[in-house]
Amino acid sequence: MRAPESQIARDREAIRILLADRQSLFREAIRTGLEAEADLRVVGEARDGPEAVAEAERTSPDVAIVDVSLPRGARISSRIRERVPGCRILVLATDEDYQSLIEVLDEGATGYLTKEVQLAALVDATRAVHKGETLVPPRMLGPLIATLLGRRRERDAAHHRIAQLTRREREVLALLSEGADNEGIARALVISPQTARTHIQNILTKLSVHSRLEAAAFVAHNGVLTDLVTPRS
Repeated sequence: MRAPESQIARDREAIRILLADRQSLFREAIRTGLEAEADLRVVGEARDGPEAVAEAERTSPDVAIVDVSLPRGARISSRIRERVPGCRILVLATDEDYQSLIEVLDEGATGYLTKEVQLAALVDATRAVHKGETLVPPRMLGPLIATLLGRRRERDAAHHRIAQLTRREREVLALLSEGADNEGIARALVISPQTARTHIQNILTKLSVHSRLEAAAFVAHNGVLTDLVTPRS
């Protein structure tokens, strides 16, 4: 029997939700609670990360509610966003874990809740992230802001150090950060190995690091590789 036109219209306008949690009983309970709301509709379920990504591709949800304790739970957020760019990710955690919060936000999640919240809070959160809001537990907001400010200061300091390098030193550092040795750097830049060693020593001094490994780690940690390969204005 064909569904009533009013039901079809509601389904078309409803927020489409994907549930990813290893416990089927938990998924069933959440599904029942969410679908009691006229504007929410669960379109897919998954028991693990790969299944969540596959279901996201198949169903194109508006919001994916993902258990962070799934293997590579933080990474699932970015993989779903890669396959379904418009999907918002709401992560559920057993408790307030600051490290997992940072990881999931870095991977593109837009909301973080614990499983201790009441169903009404999950419903509100689902609607909020669908609208584009970012949700973080209030008790975790202060430390999160402090961390983000600290990261910004680190990046600013890193950019200041990179600015001290000449164009050639930037080219050398970019190659060094990719694992090139002196001979490889020399071949790539058509310079002698001795000149490459001289550039590396100058780079270590200007970056205030003590080894090639530390210099490569500096580039990776601060995400400044683009600065090295992009010409300065």
